Amino acid sequence: MAQLQAIGAPKISVHGSRICGTPTYRDNLCCFKQSNFHQEVGARSSGFCSNVIIHQNSQKTCVYRNQVVTQKKSKQIGKLLSASEKRSFLHVRRQLNRNTTIQCVLAGEKGADTMLSGKTDIHGSHNGCGLRGKLNKVVLAYSGGLDTSVIVPWLRENYGCEVVCFTADVGQGVMEMDGLERKAKASGASQLVVKDLKEEFVRDYIFPCLRAGAVYERKYLLGTSMARPVIAKAMVDVAKEVGADAVSHGCTGKGNDQVRFELTFFALNPELKVVAPWREWEITGREDAIEYAKKHNVSVPVSRKSIYSRDRNLWHLSHEGDILEDPANEPKKDMYMMSVDPEDAPNQPEYVEIGINSGIPVSLNGKELSPASLLTELNDIGGKHGIGRVDMVENRLVGMKSRGVYETPGGTILWTAARELESLTLDRETMQVKDMLALKYAELVYAGRWFDSLRQSMDAFMEKITETMTGSVTLKLYKGSISVASRKSPYSLYREDISSFENGLIYNQADAAGFIRLYGLPTRVRAMLERGI
Repeated sequence: MAQLQAIGAPKISVHGSRICGTPTYRDNLCCFKQSNFHQEVGARSSGFCSNVIIHQNSQKTCVYRNQVVTQKKSKQIGKLLSASEKRSFLHVRRQLNRNTTIQCVLAGEKGADTMLSGKTDIHGSHNGCGLRGKLNKVVLAYSGGLDTSVIVPWLRENYGCEVVCFTADVGQGVMEMDGLERKAKASGASQLVVKDLKEEFVRDYIFPCLRAGAVYERKYLLGTSMARPVIAKAMVDVAKEVGADAVSHGCTGKGNDQVRFELTFFALNPELKVVAPWREWEITGREDAIEYAKKHNVSVPVSRKSIYSRDRNLWHLSHEGDILEDPANEPKKDMYMMSVDPEDAPNQPEYVEIGINSGIPVSLNGKELSPASLLTELNDIGGKHGIGRVDMVENRLVGMKSRGVYETPGGTILWTAARELESLTLDRETMQVKDMLALKYAELVYAGRWFDSLRQSMDAFMEKITETMTGSVTLKLYKGSISVASRKSPYSLYREDISSFENGLIYNQADAAGFIRLYGLPTRVRAMLERGI
């Protein structure tokens, strides 16, 4: 909630012929000791700038924390406050005892009239300015879960705005998309916009990372990290389409996703305002969110029982929370959803051939497929054989460590195939530089800097050096493991006639003696110095 702060000597415009008195600011209270006129005082709030309307009349009322307080009610409230809060609230009581009547709202005149008359809708939002300021229209990243369902009425109540919910289909599954429009409108949204981003997600985000060989902290294939910028980009587009002046997300203040969303907003439209409820509201957890939902007549499909926090898209499924918060706990067998337990996988191996053109996968078993279709089929095949399970403790961008379990069946198959083909088509120096840059590339993607000029420049480098990375790789899948069965490329740098143990015309084994003497010269000189030779 917006708190009023003293701003030196504020300018006061009076609807009348004279100025009488000085405003007093005390924590959440703004008092003005005069009567029988409206005054508009410029003030600051914790959110977006707005005005404080002070209205005085003959009744003994005041406003504390945006609530109209009568003399009788002030005594009841005083009993519920902490010691520090009571000191601030004593000022309210004193104003009431002096027959001073004050009503304050963070609003314009229209919002003030609405607040004072108590007109609200069924979701608790005021028909005008909100408790924290005024926005026109907000595009909310919406999943239909507890958090985003609660955010809809919260935005309307606190910013007096129209809420347009946006859902991106990045392959999270039909079940997660079912009934979203009905849920969104029941929560108070004016509309739900859904965009199918699966092909764009795989083609423009996943495949460039795959080509670069980007892996965060040795294990994480960046499933969530790659999905956030494509969703945020679409939100910026939708905001332009519907004429919104702000965007909002349900990311917590502890995670990486808040950074990923907002850096994309900044890069693509720095004029958009960003509302992050988890960094503003007084809701501290699921219990509070459920109570808020009930209070605002929002139906949410959750219980109070602890559950996993999951994020799913076409590339992976992540699991966090519950027993996973203790790194000593082994994940439960029934937690996994995309892959079978390797122990329960088929007893017969399965071979798959991945076709790659200039570093980008294009076919499966000789059949050309679209990016999303190719990944979908590999998810089914890999999941059946228990491929792609990763349990790791990672370093979050905000500084803390977190434990997560990831299922990336199709992605793990593609990543393995790409690296194996590289072994044929890249020379030593190029591969070493590529591997070094891949670490930084992964760090940039993990940190939400997809639209950063550095990542884009590195991507141009990756595209150039993989121009000849064309061919096919055959992999053997068996009970959670992947083995390489075959590698082929028309641009292979591997020459059997050179690598063979048999003597050939190109490589003369006797040449190695001179090479070793020159290559080992620094080592030999240092040893001579140490021995005094």
